[in-house]
Amino acid sequence: MASPIDLRDWIASARNGLFQQLCDLAPWDITERAEAIIRRATGALNGYTVTDGVAVHRKATIEAGAILKSPAIVGPDCFVAAGAYLRGGVFLDEGCIVGPSCELKSTFMLGASKVAHLSFVGDSIIGAGANIEAGAIIANYRNERDDKRIRILLDGAIIDTGVEKFGALIGDGARIGANAVVAPGALIRPGAVIPRLSLLDQSPP
Repeated sequence: MASPIDLRDWIASARNGLFQQLCDLAPWDITERAEAIIRRATGALNGYTVTDGVAVHRKATIEAGAILKSPAIVGPDCFVAAGAYLRGGVFLDEGCIVGPSCELKSTFMLGASKVAHLSFVGDSIIGAGANIEAGAIIANYRNERDDKRIRILLDGAIIDTGVEKFGALIGDGARIGANAVVAPGALIRPGAVIPRLSLLDQSPP
């Protein structure tokens, strides 16, 4: 079944590289399969040091105290600060920044995107040049509901993703302000701005 969302409309770089092979998948299918996708991609890398399933480019910087769990790929000119915690399959494209004490789970960050300190991003795809300010939360699980499946509202239609964990698809150049909370199942258009201290909940009624 074709994905109801064409990644190329949200993330220009999905036309090439790793995502070129994934464009037929829905964003939530990509994040659900993050570990398998990243393990497969690790085998085709050049210029990386691979240790226990974690691939780090020779031009990347990982500060002492950061924890990177397998599988993970950290691209050239990336910076991962002390106290950062990457787990569940994380991909950092060229020039990405993960600030101090951030947690990323099953997340793909595209070129030069940034997640500032004390933020959580779960089961998400972050477009190139997007910026997530300090303390922001991209939640990935509907703890408050008996039925945990994530449903998404797109162009007036309700899509049942069939998964219980999905955070957000964040388009290229989007901005999420400090201490904002993005509820599970968000679709954030390229260039969108989410104000500081705000709640974005796009869940259908």
